[in-house]
Amino acid sequence: MSLPTQFTGVTAHTKANVYFDGRVVSHTLLLSGGAKKTLGLIYPGSYHIGTGVPERMEIVAGACRVTLDGQTVARDYPAGSSFDVPGQSGFTIEVPTGLCEYICSFL
Repeated sequence: MSLPTQFTGVTAHTKANVYFDGRVVSHTLLLSGGAKKTLGLIYPGSYHIGTGVPERMEIVAGACRVTLDGQTVARDYPAGSSFDVPGQSGFTIEVPTGLCEYICSFL
């Protein structure tokens, strides 16, 4: 899987989305075609994140372990991988060490 390294023709919100006392931080991008994405960092720890609409999380750097709501098995996601989360749902994401960098696409 090839992840994008840059986006062109976007509007970037300069105010950060800050969660979990600054342990999860993202910035919103609005693409020219109307699509919305966030680019973010997750510091070590375990966090539950809820979804309103379906999302695709692409791991750009680092690694994480994810358990989707309703599932009992956690899966590992290294850099270059992705996972989808249903809308009106959520997931628990664990970052053991370092930073996990991601692109979240709202589907």
